[in-house]
Amino acid sequence: MHEHTYDQTHVPQSPYGCDVHTHTLFSRHAYSTVGECVSAARSAGLQLLGSTDHYSCMTSTTLHVRDYQYFINFDVWPRMWSGVLVLRGAEADIVDLEGHLFGWDIRLSEGITGRAFSHQLTLQEYVWRNLDYAIASIHDKTFTESATCTQTTDMYVRALDDPKVLILGHSGRSGVPFDVDVVLRAAKERGKLIEINEHSFAQHYGSTTHDTCRHIAERCAELGVMIATGTDAHIACDVGRFDKTAALLEEIHFPLELIATRDAQTFLQTCEHAIGPLPAGRPQ
Repeated sequence: MHEHTYDQTHVPQSPYGCDVHTHTLFSRHAYSTVGECVSAARSAGLQLLGSTDHYSCMTSTTLHVRDYQYFINFDVWPRMWSGVLVLRGAEADIVDLEGHLFGWDIRLSEGITGRAFSHQLTLQEYVWRNLDYAIASIHDKTFTESATCTQTTDMYVRALDDPKVLILGHSGRSGVPFDVDVVLRAAKERGKLIEINEHSFAQHYGSTTHDTCRHIAERCAELGVMIATGTDAHIACDVGRFDKTAALLEEIHFPLELIATRDAQTFLQTCEHAIGPLPAGRPQ
């Protein structure tokens, strides 16, 4: 049974001005184009849409720059698209206990046309050049299974140290135990955001995930840590729909001033403070 229905003639208005975690067809297990997601964002009354496709091994069986060229041509996107400010992001996988992100160790010597670079780059460096922000998430926790809580806590903190990472993604459903307060304080010190992810409340994740997400949200409120709300939409009709997130935050009386995604201006200010102004120009 579907958890909700979608009626194009009556689209619920989003309780927040931004949805900063969404996916397009590039993610392969998602179903909409970026244009369709922009249209849905406008219908939901969003001011800002962050398009954050998977930057990970999930999108390709090979590790060549041509498989990830989607991330290097963002300049063709309008910044203002149908009245919505569109940011160019990525959801990057944390791949080891050092907190490295996907692509950090993939060396490139040439671009998508085969032209040699003047100096060697990593895939991560190449992708990061034209990215507004990244979400750091865990999807395959295999590498953490024999780790201590101290190691996984340090892993998340190191991921937050990446200069392009703005948001720690769905840590409540990763299934990786960590010291919540240490990570939240690290995020606060760096001006970065903890995600409260709408998709994490899907029924199939169960009550344990829900309780973990609730605990993280409660500690964010108590410690004064800013959060980002993201739907993690993998289809356009889910963009801007925060039914469970909004209900939880209202239930725990979460302070509005700690929701960085409450409007576009607040999110942009948070982004600039944490990782700098939006990049301009196309990587060479």
